[in-house]
Amino acid sequence: MMDTGDLGSLLETLCPMFVLVSETGRIIRVGPTLQKLRPDQPIEGKEFLDVFELIRPRAVTTLSALMSLAGAKLHLKLHDTPRTALKGLIAPLPNGKGAVINLSFGISILDAVRDYALTSADFSGTDLAIELLYLVEAKSAAMEASRSLNLRLQGAMLAAEEQAFTDMLTGLKNRRAMDVVLGHLISGNLPFALMHLDLDFFKSVNDQYGHAAGDHVLQQAARIMVEETRNDDTVARIGGDEFVIIFKGLMDESVLSAIASRLIDRLQKPMVFEKNPCRISASIGTALSTQFSPPKSAEILNAADLALYEAKRKGRSRHCLYSTLVGHRQGDPASGVRLD
Repeated sequence: MMDTGDLGSLLETLCPMFVLVSETGRIIRVGPTLQKLRPDQPIEGKEFLDVFELIRPRAVTTLSALMSLAGAKLHLKLHDTPRTALKGLIAPLPNGKGAVINLSFGISILDAVRDYALTSADFSGTDLAIELLYLVEAKSAAMEASRSLNLRLQGAMLAAEEQAFTDMLTGLKNRRAMDVVLGHLISGNLPFALMHLDLDFFKSVNDQYGHAAGDHVLQQAARIMVEETRNDDTVARIGGDEFVIIFKGLMDESVLSAIASRLIDRLQKPMVFEKNPCRISASIGTALSTQFSPPKSAEILNAADLALYEAKRKGRSRHCLYSTLVGHRQGDPASGVRLD
């Protein structure tokens, strides 16, 4: 007959979460993994029901009653915190010499591994928990790889979307972005002003100093327009030397005229490229969305365009408001403007 010491050594190899109890319910020996749950509190020598709370079977309240249930499945919790849930199977020893209770974590194994820093060495080599841990680890790695891939894809999509709405030379919005902004403002019934700006004498810069100089002028002009507008405003390059500025909620024509004057003053200052002074100016036309009922993008753009060409007709380096043209007779040859 195997003595208690030999039995304990055997159980440590096969069942690292066993509890060996005497016929009186005192814990004689515990497996190393089970003791690892309470490293500072020796479990051996304590009463089994003082360490573990028996959840099921509910009718069992004493250890003697428990030992009579050979092969019974148990559900327990540790009395003190953390109150880890455990599952168990009881096997009474011959001649009423006590019992062996083999415990496992059940579905709480993931929490237990995290809370107690357990490793594969803490489980029996035949325990399915090891396979479960490997599966969880593999799933976690796959999910992390999937999240990483999704983040990269989202970043690529955002970058592509941003590129689709950006003028690559100046960093401003492009015509597509302008159309989207106008659509949102009009559908939301939000008032706005639209300023159409054209660079005068830009072709001369290209002809005299080359396209690199022209690109430099466009970039400097874009910088000036951004500096003279608010964060909520939209500055877009819609053609070679044509720009549109959309002022959300700004309807004061005197303020708009002041902004246009600052733009004209700054843009007509020479922009030096490779020691060559590049000279341009700007003609600007402005229309308000509230001048149309209901407002339509094409009509507002056309109105700003008409005002722009009126500014050019009057000598360039000027700003013209569409409202100043409304009083002109439709199709008046003297005005040079056709109002539909």
